[in-house]
Amino acid sequence: MPGRTRRICAKGGGEFDCYLVAPEAEKPVAAVVLASAIHGVDADMRAIAEELATYGVIVAVPDLFWRSIAGPLSRDDQRAAQRSQPRLEQIRVGEADMADTLRHLGTLPQFNGQAAVMGFCYGGPYAILGPKRLGYAAGICCHGSQMLDYLHELVGVREQVCLIWGDQDNRAPVEVLEAYRDVAARMANVEVHIFPGVRHGYMMRGNPAAFDRAARDFSIKRAREVLAGLDGALC
Repeated sequence: MPGRTRRICAKGGGEFDCYLVAPEAEKPVAAVVLASAIHGVDADMRAIAEELATYGVIVAVPDLFWRSIAGPLSRDDQRAAQRSQPRLEQIRVGEADMADTLRHLGTLPQFNGQAAVMGFCYGGPYAILGPKRLGYAAGICCHGSQMLDYLHELVGVREQVCLIWGDQDNRAPVEVLEAYRDVAARMANVEVHIFPGVRHGYMMRGNPAAFDRAARDFSIKRAREVLAGLDGALC
């Protein structure tokens, strides 16, 4: 189900691109906003958006890098790493874009007002920040990176948060996995899934060295299940 690139007005001024897949629906449905890795809204992100939309949800993928180096970048483009720095500051600035994307979804008649955020690698922290303070109803994180910086943000979060890694993820060493396992043991709304032998970037078919079909299929399934909690019509 192909989508279209729309322009979203930023509350602080300017506009940014957002790849939007909005299936026809007889009644309002839930949505999911994908927070991309540093490569931006590339073929992998569009493919994930189009796949999720086939299950009857609205999917939006904003360009979180429009202020620096806009658009998708190839995996061997050195600018990909450059545009995500300083990382903590860039993530903080991107919170406004995630909030603006959610506000734009509110203008769509087929949106039921409930949206999850699904973050990948660089975008992983938004799976926590979205429910924490941006108005999102749930968060899913796939191979999120530097996630120890955001562990404390789970304090006070009551919405469902699902985090998925492989145990061979070089961006999520054992101390990260153990820290999040500990939180999941204390917080009923937080779940952590760790796949043996799976590497960083397992969701991306464009990264054949890391792509893992079983882990990807599980992640899509969990996303569908989370979204089903936001829209009883999903199955």
